[in-house]
Amino acid sequence: MTRRNDARPSEGRPLPGWAVLVACLSALILGLVVPDAAAQPPPSAAADEEAEATEPPPAPPPGGYKSGLSPMPGDAEVPLALMPPGSNVSPVASEEIYPPQTITIRFNHKKHVGELKQNCKVCHAGAYTSNTVTDRLMAKPAETCDTCHDVDHSDPRNVKAGTTEDGQCVYCHLGEGAGKGGAVAPMVIPHANLVFTHKKHLDRNIQCGQCHGQIDKLELATREQLPRMAGCFGCHNMSGAAQGQAKGACTTCHNARSDGRMITSFATGTLVPPQWMHSSAHTPDWIERHKAVAANDSAFCGSCHTNNECTDCHDGRVRPRNVHPNDFLSMHPQAARQDNPRCVSCHQIQTFCADCHRRTGVARDVASGNRLAGRRFHPPPAEYTTAPRGPNHHAWEAMRNLNACVSCHTERDCATCHATKGLSGGQGVNPHPLGFKDKCQVAFARNPRPCLVCHQSNDASMRACQ
Repeated sequence: MTRRNDARPSEGRPLPGWAVLVACLSALILGLVVPDAAAQPPPSAAADEEAEATEPPPAPPPGGYKSGLSPMPGDAEVPLALMPPGSNVSPVASEEIYPPQTITIRFNHKKHVGELKQNCKVCHAGAYTSNTVTDRLMAKPAETCDTCHDVDHSDPRNVKAGTTEDGQCVYCHLGEGAGKGGAVAPMVIPHANLVFTHKKHLDRNIQCGQCHGQIDKLELATREQLPRMAGCFGCHNMSGAAQGQAKGACTTCHNARSDGRMITSFATGTLVPPQWMHSSAHTPDWIERHKAVAANDSAFCGSCHTNNECTDCHDGRVRPRNVHPNDFLSMHPQAARQDNPRCVSCHQIQTFCADCHRRTGVARDVASGNRLAGRRFHPPPAEYTTAPRGPNHHAWEAMRNLNACVSCHTERDCATCHATKGLSGGQGVNPHPLGFKDKCQVAFARNPRPCLVCHQSNDASMRACQ
């Protein structure tokens, strides 16, 4: 028989012991290093999943996003037709009422409201129940933004961006860390220095655009879209029944002190009235113009100022000389007769005027010894009382400015001459002009009290007027 020289053992022939030991050790080592092929996914699928997990999020376009950074594209000027009512006379929002804001988001109202047909309540639902300006009315990202954008705001300290472009932080937020997964720039929107309730206005069907303008045609809404006082006056300055509950008092909307005066001093400046309101803007020429405004409506000035502020200049040691001319002491009788309301805007008749006249003896109720020769309040009796009616007669003075008369006189003084003779102890001097009997019914119907000062109710001359 020929002997075989190959190394393979013949079938049925047992392997040597050392060969079995080597084979077992090799299998054990290979099992620890190489995983079971049946338990692993195909090499191509594992590579695809790893590539997908490491794929970077969509990058913003070159130069960054441009829309939603300003009210108009390219930061163009907003047309007046889109601004809040009243912007034609107050183009710039008051910094004292609306402190400056820092808006660090990119938002396009025209896109959301105009194209996507979302109403204001979707993002600003809090306005419909808000009764104070301190309420936070901005959108809540977890409840609004996350419903459309691929982002998770459930934990504000750990916001999770998605995989789509509109789910990245940099898509809406500004700041160096916005596009790198870091902190975004904080947004600062101070509350207005006003007394205001959104709920009452919305309950009366006053919609957002009536106060904020046409935001649906703008991109980013800024403080320039906040209401103007001239626009508020469209409802709050109406008269009679048309005004309804929209009261026009200053403190209806403005913050006030305990004494009722408005708070005018704020960190951003001092609140002053605008030019369109009674021409009362506190411009450099205000010291010359304020006398006309104060004379026309001193209560308007009293909304912010006290009488002490007036007297500091007008009745103090630093009183300006141009309040009254140097010879006003000799001229003031004529000025008082011609324009008494301007005098009483600063002076009280019963105290200031009467006290001065009593001290100097130029008054009816002082001792005759105090009255110096030639010094009298009224012209001589031959002109003022007993003479026929003329320019200097007291009848014309009483008809022209009765307030000046009653500052010193009472009805009893008039009745000593004009009361009915014999019945009321008067002299029976007729105070009525010619033809008064033909129109006495109108005077009696308007106010019968002056008639009863002299006449008895059963006076025969009264019957024709009743």
